[in-house]
Amino acid sequence: MARKAFKVFTAKMDIDEDLRRIALQEERLQFDHFDSATAWDLGKRLKEIAEARHFAIVIDIQLLELPLFYLALPGTTPDNPDWVRRKRNIVRRFFRSSYAIGLMVKQQKINLEALDPHDYAPHGGSFPILLPGTGCIGTITVSGLPQREDHCLVVETVANFLGRDIADIALA
Repeated sequence: MARKAFKVFTAKMDIDEDLRRIALQEERLQFDHFDSATAWDLGKRLKEIAEARHFAIVIDIQLLELPLFYLALPGTTPDNPDWVRRKRNIVRRFFRSSYAIGLMVKQQKINLEALDPHDYAPHGGSFPILLPGTGCIGTITVSGLPQREDHCLVVETVANFLGRDIADIALA
């Protein structure tokens, strides 16, 4: 019984640490400006990384509700665009990364029962486009990897794109 309690305690600590790090990611990975050229350059960078790593993912970058970059790489399925839409809806609703919201649901810090699961997926892979003093103006979303990897791919690419070191806040 003590082993099970320790496992639950350790899992809660891991989720708390992930939530702390994701909040710092969202704080540090803000753009000075964001337009269609930024979306194109960021989308191309995501594409290059995905191809180099042989990832079959869908990439979607939107400013407000305007699609600025979209690509489905070979190996993706018709389900991936729907996952993108549902994860993106979580960010649009809460202005937080979809992975953070999913972890909060897991910890029962937030309840999504009122939201239709056909339209909302609290799974990793969608990250808010944030501007200092403005807030969330869009989303960067990928789908095709396990949710934690989707999240980490977006964060790694945005950090690299912005020239920011996130070694201290990367998820373990």
